[in-house]
Parts: sequence; C-alpha cells; structure tokens
Amino acid sequence: MRVVVIGATGNIGTSVVRALAADPQVEQIVGVARRLPDLYVPKTTFVAADVRTSALEPLLADADALVQLAWAFQPTHRPIETWEVNVLGTLRVLQAAANVGVPTIAYASSVGAYSPAPGDTVDESWPTHSLPTAAYGREKAYLERVLDTFEMRHPELRVVRIRPSFVFQREAASEQARVFAGPLLPRWVTRPGALPVIPLPTGLRFQAVHAADLAEAFRLLLHAADARGAYNVASEPIIDRATIGGLLGARTVPVPQRLARWAVGAAWRVHVSRSDAELLRLFLSLPTLDTTKIRGELGWAPKHSGPAALAELFEGIAEGAGAATAPLHEPTGPVTVG
Repeated sequence: MRVVVIGATGNIGTSVVRALAADPQVEQIVGVARRLPDLYVPKTTFVAADVRTSALEPLLADADALVQLAWAFQPTHRPIETWEVNVLGTLRVLQAAANVGVPTIAYASSVGAYSPAPGDTVDESWPTHSLPTAAYGREKAYLERVLDTFEMRHPELRVVRIRPSFVFQREAASEQARVFAGPLLPRWVTRPGALPVIPLPTGLRFQAVHAADLAEAFRLLLHAADARGAYNVASEPIIDRATIGGLLGARTVPVPQRLARWAVGAAWRVHVSRSDAELLRLFLSLPTLDTTKIRGELGWAPKHSGPAALAELFEGIAEGAGAATAPLHEPTGPVTVG
C-alpha cells in the first residue's frame, strides 16, 4: 500500500506517519508539508508542497490511499488566510485525488463540526452545522457539506471522515501552547502545584484522545474496505474542571461563561491571546462523542485515557517539548522515529 499523508508534520500527521510506518502492509509513505522536516521515519519520503498553490496530482498518482490532515489554526485575526488553507486547500486536494482516482480518502474532520449540544453525547448522525461565528467551526462545517457533494459525485471512491475530540501528545506541546495561548504564556503554569487557584468557565467539559490512538484509528480505517462515512474518535473519561484541577494540583474557581468570553475576547483583540471569544463559545457548546461505531466495526480501543493525554500535554508545555518539524518544534540535529 502506498499512502500519501498531506499535513504530515503536525500534531496528528507525525503520529499517523509513525503508525503507518509500523504497518507491514504499508510499503511506502509520502509525507507532504509546506516545510521539510529534519525527521527520519522508515518507509517515508517527505515532500514540500502547499495545498493552496502546488501541483498535487503528481504527488497523488498511484496512491492507494490519501490522508488529508493539512490545517491552519492561525492567524485568527486574518480569517481569509485560514479559509484559503483549510477550505480552498482541501478542495484542491479532493479534486486532485478525484482526478487521479485515489481509491481511499481519509479526511480529518472534528468534534468542532458538530452543532452545539453542550452536555449531550452524540453519535455520527448528529448535525454538523457547528457554530458559524467561530472560524474553525465554520470551516469544518463547510467541508462536511463539501464532502457530502464529493461522495455523491464520486461513488467509486471510498471517503472516510474522522471526527476526533481534542488531540494531545507531549511532542505537540510547544505547538499547541503557541497556537492557542500565545507567546506570553509562561511554561511553568502547567507544572502541578505551580498555581494554587485556576479560574475556569462554568460548564467546561470535553474529551481528549492521544495522537497515537487517533493515528491507530486512521490506520485501521485505511484497511477497512467497507468503512465509509463518519467515525467519532475520543477517549474516556470526560474531562471537567475537577479533572483539570486534579492534574494541576490546584483549586478551580468557576467563572461565568459570559465573563470568560469577554476576558478571552479582550485578550485576543490586543493580541495577547491567539484564541478569540467565539472559539471559546464553540468549545463550551460542544457535545461529547459516542464512539460505539469505531469500537464495534473496527475494534478500535485507545491505549491512553483522555486525562492521561491532557497530562502529557501539560507536562510537555512545562518542559518545552516538541519534535523536529516546523509546526511542532525546530530543534537542531536530526531525530529518528521508529
């Protein structure tokens, strides 16, 4: 099997490439990213390309499967730029895949595509209209409609949408702190006991999945010839204020959601925070995910709990952890994986 992974050097991409490299049925991996990594992974050739402008058909020719992961979270102050990468870029990827006839396409959607249902657990049939005031949700929901049309026009291709919860791992700590919090976040704040009290919004509850467990879901779905449509991926248990307080050794203080949104919005407007108030509103409106489908059909079972994945992220932030790729980190010297 020859697999092309677009967005191969980010949080999810590096884990997907590693999982595929360990699979004896995968003979060749092409990892596509805007900037070449200083990274070695068995069976993998990294190629520099931009989903907005590069010729994609030559990269996808003779591929047995495509994994589309390319996504830009920033700059939130310039949403046209993220739209060009996330929406228009994905449209170009899908068209190129159809042009050369890639038989299997796996696309990374998100829990953020789902329509608001705070406190509820939903399966894959729940509407995916997201919260259109948040750029991230608007883009994910738009692409769900794109895929609806794409599947109808190309029934000969097998299209799988994976809708994961929040994805954490130690290697992505520097990236996620930089992308969502900003440069002013002190690393030490995520050390257990560093802060005695932490304010958190009321109603906070979400799921997480370790990047390695999500990568395994992608690997299984690539091999499952009958698998089509959407699959939720998340680990248990649900994370709430008490969970976060326990991980950080701190007492949590509930903050009204309106006040929390105002504070985040004010910080975003003066460029102190890289997450805006609407992204927080989306976060607090998310449902939790029923993963019965992927567990039953594919036998997927995570090796890490959601809180364990979050604890790994906190530890990584405190230690400045990263990897030898531009999105995750830029250390000197090569890194061998696998």
